[in-house]
Amino acid sequence: MVNRNVDRVTLRELADEGNETALDRLADLADADGDLGELGELLDEGSMHAGFLLTRRAVAAGDLRELQRISDAGYDEAGDELERLLNAPADEHRD
Repeated sequence: MVNRNVDRVTLRELADEGNETALDRLADLADADGDLGELGELLDEGSMHAGFLLTRRAVAAGDLRELQRISDAGYDEAGDELERLLNAPADEHRD
């Protein structure tokens, strides 16, 4: 079994040195742990993969405000999803 703490430390060091793959892997780990705070921080650091993962969660939850926040943070596809949900017929928003 891989020690996830050591792995995260190494990934963080690599990401801090500009390795985008390490940044993406950190986002995958945060997503697997359900750590939305870390995903948000990774998005703020420029991780478009974190933006994708956050957008996927926000769309599933129908969270329009979160989609706007993600879009404002620089992940344009969140804005596209927000517009799609806003333009959907009213019947599609009912549970």
